[in-house]
Amino acid sequence: MNLFDDLKARGLVHDFTDAPELSAALEKGGMTLYCGFDPTSDSLHIGSLMPITGLMRFQRAGHRPLALVGGATGMIGDPSGKSEERNLLDAGTLAANNAGIRAQLEGFLDFGPGLAEAKMVNNADWFGGMNLVEFLRGAGKHFPVGYMMAKESVKARVADAGISYTEFSYMVLQAYDFLHLFETEGCTLQIGGSDQWGNITGGIELIRRSLGKSVYGITFPLITTSDGRKFGKTEEGNIWLDPKRTSPYRFYQYWIQTADTDVGRFLRYFTFLTLDEIESIENEHKEAPEKRGGQARLALELTSLVHGAEVAESNIRAARILFGGPLDGVEERDLLAAAAEMPRTARSGAPPLPLVDVLVESGLSKSRSMARKDLTGGGIYVNNNRIGEEGAEISADDLLFGRYVLLRKGKKNYHLLEMNT
Repeated sequence: MNLFDDLKARGLVHDFTDAPELSAALEKGGMTLYCGFDPTSDSLHIGSLMPITGLMRFQRAGHRPLALVGGATGMIGDPSGKSEERNLLDAGTLAANNAGIRAQLEGFLDFGPGLAEAKMVNNADWFGGMNLVEFLRGAGKHFPVGYMMAKESVKARVADAGISYTEFSYMVLQAYDFLHLFETEGCTLQIGGSDQWGNITGGIELIRRSLGKSVYGITFPLITTSDGRKFGKTEEGNIWLDPKRTSPYRFYQYWIQTADTDVGRFLRYFTFLTLDEIESIENEHKEAPEKRGGQARLALELTSLVHGAEVAESNIRAARILFGGPLDGVEERDLLAAAAEMPRTARSGAPPLPLVDVLVESGLSKSRSMARKDLTGGGIYVNNNRIGEEGAEISADDLLFGRYVLLRKGKKNYHLLEMNT
């Protein structure tokens, strides 16, 4: 199966231009393509996984990916999919954000020497030295106002909150990006989310009108979950690719909680498993959905992709800890991965320590009398082992890796005690 057919089979193609010509160009190989990344933060989130893995698929098929960060357009703001105008970012913030995005993309794309060498480009490099008259004469004259007003991203904003001239001009700026990359890098394909279709076709039109050349565009579908929620959003906010913003354990658990009806779709969208492998996973999952085998494979593949295979395996073991499993074979990193999702108390002193006192200090029990009731009631666990004696103590033998004790009350109330002896 060629690349374009594989993209379609995975449900990754929403809109595209000139199917026969595009398919032939992809089959020939060696195309240069680009995708833009919004520099509103110094970290990408899982909503960016579609374009990231899209660039990866093209690179693995022998095409040359350009990742564009908008050092200039980021100061304007794309109105596509937005109900109101965004706050404009200053140059210093954009520079920091661009650096963070590049560092993340280097974990996915091969920037090393070679025919399909990835490259990061920043449109501040060409817009920074351009004056307004030069831009209007070179690009603006090719954009009739009626053509721009007909774009869905503009129509929606005009009908709702209105649109400033600043954001209205964004389409022309992005179109010029495509023109510049065509002339300087030989770029003939732009990819992006389906909300970018108007901007992409604007660039295609600019190149046709100003140079008489044909280029191409492909958009991916915008993703929602099967229950209608916005993909990548939780009550706590975005699921970030930066482990400092979203712990790898939380990242792993996000995929574990995927609805059964979304598992196959997300495996096709985001992983590099073959379609036959995915079909096999789906069939096994349908036979025993209660085992959540499809979710487990999805979480393993994507945590490995973003954070590495070792971190993914560690988070599998961390999940077992939080489901009351034995701690045999658990490494310190596994325990700390699990501990990122639980309250934590540091305590000076050395064992032995009365467990009643520890339960009160940790907040698992409200008082010493309640701690004793919790113990005799069978609801207290130390290192996932049930403890039922009122006079039980934390001993030196209970210290994990010489300093930690995992406490639990009931099934879900965990607390990590860290001893500073």
